[in-house]
Amino acid sequence: MTVSALRGPALAPDATDAPDSIEAAATTTGTPTHCAYCGLQCAMTLTGSTAADLTVSPRRFPTNRGGLCQKGWTSAELLRTPGRLTTPLVRRDGQLVPTTWDDALTVVADGMREAQQNRGRDAVALFGGGGLTNEKAYQLGRFARVALRTSQIDYNGRWCMSSAAAAGIRCFGLDRGLPFPVTDIGSAHAVLLLGANPAETMPPFLTHLVRAADHGGLMVADPRLTPTAAKALDGGGLHLALRPGTDAALALGLVHLAVTEGHADRTYVEQRTTGFDELWAVAAQWLPERVERVTGVAVTTLREVVRTLARARDTERGAYVLSARGGEQHASGTDTVTAFIALALVLGLPGNPGSGFGTVTGQGNGQGGREHGQKADQLPGYRRIDDPAARAHVARVWGVDPDDLPGPGRSAFELLDALGTESGPSVLMVHGSNPVVSAPEAGRVTERLRALDLLVVCDFVLSETAAIADVVLPVLQWAEEEGTLTNLEGRVLRRRAALAPPDGCRGELEIWAGLASRLGCPVLFATDPREVFDELRRASAGGPADYSAVTWERLDAGESLHWPCTTERPQGTPRLFLDRFATPDGRARFVAVDHQGPAEPVDADHPLVATTGRVLQHYQSGAQTRLVAELTDAAGVMFVQVHPDTAAAAGLADGDRADVVSRRGRTTAQVRLDDDMRPDVVFLPFHWAGDGAANALTNAALDPTSRMPEFKACAVRLEARP
Repeated sequence: MTVSALRGPALAPDATDAPDSIEAAATTTGTPTHCAYCGLQCAMTLTGSTAADLTVSPRRFPTNRGGLCQKGWTSAELLRTPGRLTTPLVRRDGQLVPTTWDDALTVVADGMREAQQNRGRDAVALFGGGGLTNEKAYQLGRFARVALRTSQIDYNGRWCMSSAAAAGIRCFGLDRGLPFPVTDIGSAHAVLLLGANPAETMPPFLTHLVRAADHGGLMVADPRLTPTAAKALDGGGLHLALRPGTDAALALGLVHLAVTEGHADRTYVEQRTTGFDELWAVAAQWLPERVERVTGVAVTTLREVVRTLARARDTERGAYVLSARGGEQHASGTDTVTAFIALALVLGLPGNPGSGFGTVTGQGNGQGGREHGQKADQLPGYRRIDDPAARAHVARVWGVDPDDLPGPGRSAFELLDALGTESGPSVLMVHGSNPVVSAPEAGRVTERLRALDLLVVCDFVLSETAAIADVVLPVLQWAEEEGTLTNLEGRVLRRRAALAPPDGCRGELEIWAGLASRLGCPVLFATDPREVFDELRRASAGGPADYSAVTWERLDAGESLHWPCTTERPQGTPRLFLDRFATPDGRARFVAVDHQGPAEPVDADHPLVATTGRVLQHYQSGAQTRLVAELTDAAGVMFVQVHPDTAAAAGLADGDRADVVSRRGRTTAQVRLDDDMRPDVVFLPFHWAGDGAANALTNAALDPTSRMPEFKACAVRLEARP
């Protein structure tokens, strides 16, 4: 994958970025907005008056620099899908049948009321999504805590960014995926990517890696030779083909080399950090030869990584360490990210202009979605729900007694796994998520969903989760709604409606207002997203993610605003940590962590490690992209990527159908042979459903801090199908 492979114009790395005022460029020929998919939130213009004639064109913007990927170019097709829901559905006599909105909302409200009367407030649960706008993420958390007064709320972003977020808070005192504008990376001569494959997950991001790649400084740590790793090698960079789940050992070995071979920035460590001695007591034990034995990465490669980062730092060309899901989606993901932050701190990168550490956010509103109350342990503004001062502030904004707010609830998988049990919720309402496909141990989760007294799903198509629901509520699509999102660099963006929604569809804000009224909640729930955002601003004021000076008017006027954006800093904060970190003493923290490895060992019955990921054409559970013919035709069928020797040992050839079997389930896939695969690893994309669902295999072992499941490593075997 090269930059030229992007559909649409892509700028050279030294091209002048689009002025920030392009955000407000309302034109006579279209509606400026942002893509429906990943956290890069590429700028685009929608032209047309109906779904049938709507077209997409890219806009120059600092994040995508005039490019779109295949998903972005085809995003309008989603609005034309024949399966679009426009009528509420209620299950009667085992079948989902059309009904009125009044009937559907009455069924939902009655079910919620009965469950709470019989079993307490926590009998009702809510499950959100990282693609919801800021307004909806905020209002969903408010609806849970004020209208339902339940603690049982979490969202699918728990499976995306939670380990990186926990590590960022642990070490820096604050979580913002990229604490600098993404354009800063474009000047760097060295970038180390950890478990990131932006060539497929967010192709326009590649425009920011061109300079590093051209100087041989793009380095990719990934168990397989992804298109991103291939791009690194093409430019003379490095591919670190480590064993899945050994990322922390890799990080500690790099820290060891940085210190022992004279690349540490000792002045930075002394003046801007604490805790180095404790971390070094662990890293000192990770001699390069030990790291090679554990990870499979050669000592010479380890040394070259550290030298490359240090050389780019010292020549003032810039060096970055960027983390993503490959290293994070493990039962020890928080410690892994913590170890790589330690590498960045030893080298003196975070908080220095032109260098830094960041995390590449996956979901469209992965950043904003985790800031305003969808998570079980949070209140708006990234406040902790168990903090008395935070509870008092938010309660004042909401007009309720702080003592009436519930405490922390279950995390995402723990919530789903408790459904329908004696101590768990008996009613669940799902927004913007498809856990039948996306949850770890998906078969087990599906059983739990089926055990509910009432499952309610808000969606625009009959996803795999909606298909087993008791009530399905048809909601708006991205081009039909107003709101804001926050991208991977903490930049607040405007989503604008280009089309009127089909008759019969309603927005979630209207749905929650209707349910709150039916439940007898005395607090009003606004249905105008602008009004909701104004309340969000007040609720976030003074919190870590402070939006108090962000307004729709400023965004519509073309201002580019990164949070925190306050009356004291009305221009926003594109670059964090330049003067101090967000810790009480202003210093970043080294935290002593060690390598743990995968939670599940291989054995004679399951001798291979399966790791999951994405393909270029599909997004998340595929519920949307599998409806677009151009994308499904290009992606082909569900596959398992295997080394030829590994396939031969199982009696398999290229193109054969095979079963991949773990201790939890099996998945059927077409064999794709790849000489570059590690012989002990197989790769499966997680976008397909049914017999091809990769998450039928995955392990729900949870990180003790972030509660992230271990998606990226589970023991499997291959079986030839008759």
